[in-house]
Amino acid sequence: MTSFESSSLLSSSMSPSSTDQSTSPSITALKSLLTTTLRITTTDNRVFIGTFMGTDQLLNIILVNTEEYILGNETSRFVGQVMLPWRLVLHVEAFNQQSTPNGKAKDDKSLYI
Repeated sequence: MTSFESSSLLSSSMSPSSTDQSTSPSITALKSLLTTTLRITTTDNRVFIGTFMGTDQLLNIILVNTEEYILGNETSRFVGQVMLPWRLVLHVEAFNQQSTPNGKAKDDKSLYI
């Protein structure tokens, strides 16, 4: 079983109208998540698991190598690169890479059991 760590990526301090985002702690947190595997749940009962590549100016989330799941359905489909509108994002979780005994992070392919 993989573990996900809850993340408050889309807090009120990250609204698109925020000023001086370059020094914001929220922007720093986003930058630290680049190339991390994210699990994003949307308001239309879909879950996207993919590699976080960034956001646009409106804070829409960009994922690559993404799988789409529909809640209540056990099947998935590969959708590749997606842009998720921030208004549809309900919940964001970051994949917590666990270290192996030799100190290296496990490959995130373990996410897909």
